[in-house]
Amino acid sequence: MKIDEKSVAGKELIVQEQTQLLVVGAGPAGLSAAIEGARRGLSVVLIDENPIPFQTMGDEVPLHYGQGMSGVARNRNAMIEAFVTSEPLIQAAFEAGVDVRLGTACWGLYANGPGVHWLPGTVAGLVDEERGWLIGAEHVIVAAGRRDIGLGFPGWEKPSVMGVTAAITLATRFGALNPRRVVILGTSAEALTAAVALRDAGIEVAAIMEQAAEPVGPAHLVTQLRSAGCEFYTRHVVREALGQGSVEGVLISAVDKTGRAVGEERRVDCDGVVLAVGVTPVVDLLAALGCHIVFQPERGGYAPVVDEGQRTSVHNIFAVGDCAGIWPAKSLDRSIAAGEGLRAVGTILGDAKNYELAEVLEPDRPAYDMSTYRMAWVRASVIEARGEFHVCQCEEVTAQEILELRPPRYLGCQADGRKGRSLSSLLDKAPQNPDQVKRLTRAGMGPCQGRRCREQIAALLALQATVPLAAIPLAGYRAPVRPLPLAIASQLQESADQARHWELWFGIPSQWQSACEVPEFYTVAANEATVAAVSGTRGGND
Repeated sequence: MKIDEKSVAGKELIVQEQTQLLVVGAGPAGLSAAIEGARRGLSVVLIDENPIPFQTMGDEVPLHYGQGMSGVARNRNAMIEAFVTSEPLIQAAFEAGVDVRLGTACWGLYANGPGVHWLPGTVAGLVDEERGWLIGAEHVIVAAGRRDIGLGFPGWEKPSVMGVTAAITLATRFGALNPRRVVILGTSAEALTAAVALRDAGIEVAAIMEQAAEPVGPAHLVTQLRSAGCEFYTRHVVREALGQGSVEGVLISAVDKTGRAVGEERRVDCDGVVLAVGVTPVVDLLAALGCHIVFQPERGGYAPVVDEGQRTSVHNIFAVGDCAGIWPAKSLDRSIAAGEGLRAVGTILGDAKNYELAEVLEPDRPAYDMSTYRMAWVRASVIEARGEFHVCQCEEVTAQEILELRPPRYLGCQADGRKGRSLSSLLDKAPQNPDQVKRLTRAGMGPCQGRRCREQIAALLALQATVPLAAIPLAGYRAPVRPLPLAIASQLQESADQARHWELWFGIPSQWQSACEVPEFYTVAANEATVAAVSGTRGGND
């Protein structure tokens, strides 16, 4: 097969370091895997992007922080100390000889496969606050955790409307949560566990909202919270978040079975709203690499397909912890995630059968239909909202614009005759592909990379076509899966062979040619323009 000599294919890739095992994520699953691997003689690099820089938190990455972090989050040293002291296994990892790197994110995984054949092995792109580089690894265990499903309503863009995982992380790990009295949306096992943890951290839970007729999580947690004085509002949703600079209260109302508001609205005073209607595995790295990802309700939604040894469809890539699936028992017992980490290392070393972890292989299904539940929240909160708001906050795209596939407003396109139709009347089409929606409306293309709107868009499309969430394809992921500043991206080293042809890529000669002179199928390989032409001086805004 002939390789385009002007492409990067076949060129030397500068990989600064190598390790036998790279573990991404320092939760119970990742730490257990890293410690076990080091104890059994593997060279192990363990990375975790926490503590997240304050500026990155402001971009809602990797979680939906909702500007709910206090000034403590600006103190880098205090955040590092809090992170280490909150997780005893980190000290155990140091003692086991693991190369632990905090504040370091993995922005991409690359391996040879159908589209790439020339890599020197599995390569990961890493970045910290100062530099970016590539590391080669014989095996990679991804323990990237979970993130929260967004849920919009009028005023949800206000500071202190945040995801439950972000709230718990700030409150219990860093002591950096600003709101002191919150309203929680959702009653799943994860939501109720979070409510207990927030109360234990000194946060007052003003109310717990549920659009369903009864709480859907474990009964013992409901009883525990009610005994502690928490008030549950079933068949209720937040109609609007009130406040000037930030949340000062919410308006709530009852809803009927179709999600429509009934009765009078009432105010609940609070300084924060915690979105806990659902959590989902973080599959960014795995999906971008090409691992097989399918909708698995028993695992919390789209999750990687793994075998009994936690191996994904890519032979040397493993998924453990919440990124491999989320279910009630796992949320309540961290030893299940830790067991997955041990099993992955056992698989790598060829003795997984020695780990008696059969109980973790079959997730316990929630007592409710996850797809119906999440779509009901979106119908009640978004479709039946009391006013228009941006589902995609980054690109300022409303639910109406998503369902009508309207182009971005800045293009000045005239809306067609469908303008003015109610959201409910738009729920009558075949399902669109989320990637098509993204390209046509820009919903999901902002700095947060769709973390707040991705699942809402899928639910809107499912409601539009009257199909379950499983019928809506997973919107695509591409590296970098974390925002990568150009100042750091430019530090990635490249060989002379790679750099030799960059001018052709970034200064395509055809921009100086008339349309009739450009070949019908233009490629860099076919273009014989000289480098001198490419390097010529340009006029105007050069």
